Order: sequence, then structure tokens, then C-alpha cells
Amino acid sequence: MGKSEKIVAAVDVGTTKVVVVAGRKDREGTIEILGYGKSCSMGVKRGVVLNIGEAFSSIHEAIRQAEDMFEGDIEEVYVNIVGQQLKTFTKRGEQYINESRIVSEEDVDAMFQQVKNVELPEAYKIYHTSPQLFTIDNEAGIPNPVGMTGERLEADFKLLVAPQLYEDNLQLCFERAGITVRKMVIDPLASSEILLSEDEKEAGVVMLDIGGGTTKMAIYHDGVLCYSSLIPFGGNVITHDIKEGCTILARQAESLKVQFGEAMGDFAPEDKVVTIPGISGWEPKEISFKNLAFIIQARMEEIIEAFFFQIEKSGYMDKVGAGIVLTGGCALLPNLSQLIKFQTGLDVRKGIPRMKAGEQWKELEDPRNATVLGLLLIALNESEDSEATRNSFKNRKGKKTRSTQPGFLSKMKNEVARQVTLFFDEDQDTEMF
Repeated sequence: MGKSEKIVAAVDVGTTKVVVVAGRKDREGTIEILGYGKSCSMGVKRGVVLNIGEAFSSIHEAIRQAEDMFEGDIEEVYVNIVGQQLKTFTKRGEQYINESRIVSEEDVDAMFQQVKNVELPEAYKIYHTSPQLFTIDNEAGIPNPVGMTGERLEADFKLLVAPQLYEDNLQLCFERAGITVRKMVIDPLASSEILLSEDEKEAGVVMLDIGGGTTKMAIYHDGVLCYSSLIPFGGNVITHDIKEGCTILARQAESLKVQFGEAMGDFAPEDKVVTIPGISGWEPKEISFKNLAFIIQARMEEIIEAFFFQIEKSGYMDKVGAGIVLTGGCALLPNLSQLIKFQTGLDVRKGIPRMKAGEQWKELEDPRNATVLGLLLIALNESEDSEATRNSFKNRKGKKTRSTQPGFLSKMKNEVARQVTLFFDEDQDTEMF
């Protein structure tokens, strides 16, 4: 592959690691992975870049590894964004329908534009806008109002917003590497692209991502992201508990957790032990599998209690028909699904990325890679949409149709009598990732 070929890649900047995947789709729609890189994350705390220099080093190393695989350059990237100050606002929009009394795409678009212009907390930016079900003249529960008749269109919108600082710091890291950030995507939205089915989103599902530094939760219902929350601890606190409980080094504790840990002490064998080498001449230590499992279980129960409280707080507890989809590094712990089901009463399945990338990259189909693969899927789909739009424009070139004349949409919108009202939902607190 030539060095001049332009590649768009996905980058997951996490608390414990930075992962880069570059790829493309072949004619059959199969994802072809071109490059993969991973490095230890530095300068990032709870998903937020705090030290530009350290974070740049981690990002640059992962990108270099991916570029070396296909001997090309990564020039554009899709990046996830997450942090404790990401928030979800609920806003309501009202739109008076045009004189034909038939809802048009322009009517719906007018609601989107007005909602996006709402006043935000200082230094915040909107990253995602999604309507709940629409209402036309008090007829509620309408997923797509275009083509229906009525006088007034209403809908509640979910606005996912984050501090501008999150984006600015990430931008600085990539600018140092001479790379353009094509798009930043809220973390749960990226993961859901590759983990959740449309049926699960419609029935109601909780996506639970237990990573190294944070635990992220997102609730979908009626096909829409309705509630999100972030718990500021994850697998790293389990490692710390093992370190303190067994009086060993942090790297030894992490290795124990990954190789021999499980989430329920009662299921761990009583007769198995692992020997940890002594430090600087000290005697080796023997740690039983059962004691290790009980240490892990105690902390996992705290994490489960924390996110279950968020589910109850959201008001969607009785609308989670599909259950919980578990992802993140901790999803690999044996018996964790059983523990969560026992503690919450909800069905649980492990979230494995739904990706066809060939046998060579089978190892990427792992819960730990859900975010970066979701980002890659978004990038590839948007690239296809852009190409289709360009081709469509070329085919229409020279034809005088009203929809392609300059200013047509603006003119239509100016002729529509409309009123949009926006307010904070008094029945729902501001949620935080």
C-alpha cells in the first residue's frame, strides 16, 4: 500500500490504554482491518486528557504501530469522548406545521436546529441530539412523523453535551501528531454501534461498560439513548484491592486478576493456589483462588450497587426488557454475568463486537475493543454515505430540480410559521456520564 493513500482510523483514548484500528470495507461489506496499535495510556484520568504531553506520547505510539502494519499514514481519525462531566439534558420542542398540514422533513429539521441553538452551561458543547417519540396534535408515540397530517408537532430531545475542554485537549494531542480529528463521538454511542441490536434498543437495554478507570452505563428504550451515567471507578480499584489484600505489587495484582480472577468466591476452587515470587530475597507467597475471588467479588458488588442505583434513578427500571449487555475489560471475568443477574434480577449477556473482519483479526472481537470498533464502523458508514452523496450529486448535475436549487430549503423554512419552546424537564434531573 502506498504511503500516499489516505486512511481514516478510529482511536479509543481510555484511562488504561490507547487503541487504534484502521480499516476499510470491501465490496461485500466485510471490514478489512489494515492496522492495529495499542499502548499504555498516560496523562488520562477517568477518560479525560489532563497532561497533553504524556497523552500525545501514548497516542503517537499506538498510531505508529498501526501505520507500520500497512506502511501508510493515518491522516484522519474518529475519537471517543468521555468524562465525568458529560451530561444529558432533556429539551422539548414544538413546531407548527406548514399550511399543507402535512409534516415535512423541513419541519422536523427546524425542530432539530432550534433545539441545537439552546443556551448551554458555560463552555459546553452539544455532541449528539436525538428525539424521543414524536407527538402530533396530542397523538403520541410516533417514531417518524414525516408525511403525517396535523397542526402541531412536539417531541422531547436528548442532548448529550460535554465541556469544550475535553475536545480541546484531545485536539491538541492529535495536532502535535499532524492528524486531523474528523469527528468526536460520545463513548456509549460508539460502543452501541457494534454491540447492540435494533431490537434490543427498542425493547429497552442497559449497556454496561466496566473499564479500567470508569464504569459507563447507557440505557436505550424505543430505539433512543434515554439515560447515561458514569461511575468514577472500574477494574483498577479491583487491582488495588488485590494489591492491598495480598500485600503484593500492583503489576502482580493485575496479573492475578486477569489470569486467575473470577467474580464469585463460592464458585472458585478451594484447593488451588498461585505462588507469587518474593521481592528482593523475600519468601514467595501463596494465594488461594478462593480468597482472590472473594476480594474481587466484594468490589464488584459495590460497582453493581452503584450502577443499579443509577438504573433506578433513571426511571427506566421497568422498561429494560432486554436486560444488560456487559462490555469492557471486566466483562471477561468468569461468573460476572451471574453475579450481576443475582444482584439485579436482570438478564445479562456478554457484549461481543458484531464484526466480520476475517480470521486474521479474530482477536479484536473482544469486549475490550467495543469502543474502537464501534468508532471504526461509524467512520466507514459515514464514508460510504459521503461517497453515495457525491455520486448522487454527480448524477443530478445539470438537472433543474427544486430540491437542488440554491436557497430552496431556506426559502421553505422561512415560509413556515413556527414556534419552538425549550425547557429543562422538571421531572428528570440532569444525568451525568
